[in-house]
Amino acid sequence: MTVTIEPWGEQDLPLLERMNTPEMTAHLGGPESAGDLERRQARYLRVASTGGRMFRIEVDGEPAGGIGYWESDEDGTPAYEAGWSVVPEHQGAGVAGAALRLLIAEVRRDGRRALLTAYPGVDNAASNALCARAGFDVRGEGREPWRGGELHFRIWALDLSPLDLTGRVETVDERFDSDTLSPDRWWPFYTPHWSSRERTAARYEVGDGLLLRIDEDTPPWAPEWDGDVRVSHLQTGQVSGDVGTAEGQHRFRDGLVVREAQPERRLWLPHFGVIEVRMSAVRHPEAMVAFWPIGVEDAPEDSGEICIAEIFGSEISDDGGWVGVGVKPQNDRRLRDAFEKGWSFEKVWVDGDLTQPHDYAVEWTPERLRFFVDGRWVKTVAAAIDYPVQLMLDLYELPDPSSRRDTDALPHVMRVERVRTFA
Repeated sequence: MTVTIEPWGEQDLPLLERMNTPEMTAHLGGPESAGDLERRQARYLRVASTGGRMFRIEVDGEPAGGIGYWESDEDGTPAYEAGWSVVPEHQGAGVAGAALRLLIAEVRRDGRRALLTAYPGVDNAASNALCARAGFDVRGEGREPWRGGELHFRIWALDLSPLDLTGRVETVDERFDSDTLSPDRWWPFYTPHWSSRERTAARYEVGDGLLLRIDEDTPPWAPEWDGDVRVSHLQTGQVSGDVGTAEGQHRFRDGLVVREAQPERRLWLPHFGVIEVRMSAVRHPEAMVAFWPIGVEDAPEDSGEICIAEIFGSEISDDGGWVGVGVKPQNDRRLRDAFEKGWSFEKVWVDGDLTQPHDYAVEWTPERLRFFVDGRWVKTVAAAIDYPVQLMLDLYELPDPSSRRDTDALPHVMRVERVRTFA
């Protein structure tokens, strides 16, 4: 199933008529008259000239509903209001959710207002649940006259405002400006318990920022588990079990067994606040860079991943690229539902040369995480991650099994200018 949204047009009055049934308007006071529908169609066509946009929802190219946003005001704050409707035959299949994600992306690109609101009826369970999954906050309830009756609605708001560090206390500002890597912060091995410190040792330089490097003679980090993948990586914690056990951080696949015992390291383990990195991507189809705070795993389920930035070299162009942001469950079953429904992780388009430094950040509270690129909001995830995380800075070489390794492009070099945390 492919869900898209297309600009609302003159031809879409019949779709409005399909959505004007007693079933589809049960939470809105019932169907409108033919004249009211014609006036609604005219408003939809005018929205683009008054600061908003209306779209036709399509499923595999067929009309399935409508969605849009328009200028409004929420308690004195300029906002956009969103609304949506999906025809019965496409309800319950995730169509409204997919369309809302696309609409939020349109509002993000619009960028003129920092608040998106929605006002579903309090008895509209599906729309209220959709707002919650999309990261909206409940701001209260309201009542107003509506179609000869009274509409009792819930007030939902999605905060699109930029990153604000006012009043926050900077706890660490790592610039990598010393002659050596700080052993009090960094463990320069990539989950070595699944392999060995020899195979997973980072290749790096410090002094004027951090350079992570993959060379021609960099070995695959764990061929037993991960084939020909090569990694140069730093992390800020290390917890694993004895040789022969399955106890270890970042259990990225089934069947893993500890191959080399490791000392425990509890170095730089944030728990709430702001985490930010300034780094550059690598433009090569086999390269990927990432900054992943991930659960230090005092308990096996405390393993969720906060993906602040994940950038594949194959997804970078001259004018921008796709950046993965959000939350991945790893082995935290409490985070799995939202991830499987597509709410907790997505790729957002970022303009500019991603091989040059950009700031990637998350604002992390007990209830939700807000993600930013260059200070600009890009995504909110309503997720409760309430355990310490270790920071993971990664440069990967991901082999293409259909071709020989491109050694002419080596070394791959990832530059990190700073990593900061704020309480």
